[in-house]
Amino acid sequence: MLDELELLKKDWQKREANLPKLSYEQIYPMTKKKSSSIVKWIFYISILEFVFWAAINVIFSGPETMQELKDMHIYKVVMALNVINYAIILYFIYKFYTNYRKISFTDSSKNLMRTILKVKRTVTQYVWFNLIIFTISAIIYAYGVLLYTSEGQELVQAAAQDGDSTEFWALIIVTSIAITTAILFIIWLFYRLLYGILLKKLRKNYNDLKRLEV
Repeated sequence: MLDELELLKKDWQKREANLPKLSYEQIYPMTKKKSSSIVKWIFYISILEFVFWAAINVIFSGPETMQELKDMHIYKVVMALNVINYAIILYFIYKFYTNYRKISFTDSSKNLMRTILKVKRTVTQYVWFNLIIFTISAIIYAYGVLLYTSEGQELVQAAAQDGDSTEFWALIIVTSIAITTAILFIIWLFYRLLYGILLKKLRKNYNDLKRLEV
């Protein structure tokens, strides 16, 4: 049995030795091309996402919605947050584009590895920014609904009359945290699926380049 295993091992080693070995000049251009294509897709997806959310915002920004925001005393805050949100997202789109250009015109594996790490870091920052913006928006809307809508005021007054203000606010805080956390998890899963596959391929390219440098 051991002799058979040794024979199989030697046969496998012979086959492996006969396999064509790709040189640096062959591997690097292929890895560079694949990496460039992946970053280009990240750039395109970020643009599509920006257009999608901008369209949703326009559709639901009618006079009635604007009046509701004013009645809840959060109109100016929401508008300011929207401006900041779009400005920073445009900045990230610009960063994705510049990373794509850097990969396209890089001339060494070390520079390509650095750019791949920058892309990964930029995508991570982009995802965290979107999660933070959602959290801030949720807090602002919860504040407006509870303190300035008739339904919210009725709940607050009922709790105060029953002497349950502390329990009421504790329940509101716990419920809000639970709902926000659940939605944030769903958003995180969405980004994990959307960008995770591309980043996984990019990580493989990075590891291939790292082996070339050894």
